[in-house]
Amino acid sequence: GEIVGYGAGMMNGYHNRPEATAETIWRDEHGRTFLRTGDVGRFDEDGFLYILDRKKDMIVSGGVNVFASDIEEVFIQHPDVNDVAIIAVPHEKWIETPLALVRLRPGAALTEDELKDWVNTRVAKHQRVNAVEFRDEDFPRNALGKVLKRQLREPYWQEQS
Repeated sequence: GEIVGYGAGMMNGYHNRPEATAETIWRDEHGRTFLRTGDVGRFDEDGFLYILDRKKDMIVSGGVNVFASDIEEVFIQHPDVNDVAIIAVPHEKWIETPLALVRLRPGAALTEDELKDWVNTRVAKHQRVNAVEFRDEDFPRNALGKVLKRQLREPYWQEQS
């Protein structure tokens, strides 16, 4: 589920931004205030917390939660793949489906279909990518080096609005 936290030094909310505060702050049935991190995680049997993905990067395909990071881990294992970003794109039947945006290593001679087939034999059925698109340019990144998937998703969803 979504990871939340609380503590004495936690913020009360965003100044003059009640909508943003409502999205970020959550109160439990005892009145304790929690901060939603935007991360999705799980605990293992020893109580260790594992961060799986960003909630906003999770793809809901046919009602099933698909973590982009799980698919990206498989793509990056291919020797010809230099970088990958999995994003949600519209799908007529499933509402959303994973699309792989891939930067190949220099000199790689791989087709999009070959890579898609390679990955789809290594992931669960609900994680299969609908398509692969090769990119020549670097992915947009923030100051910490994280891929700005929102910018990558925008062109695919503009016609849906």
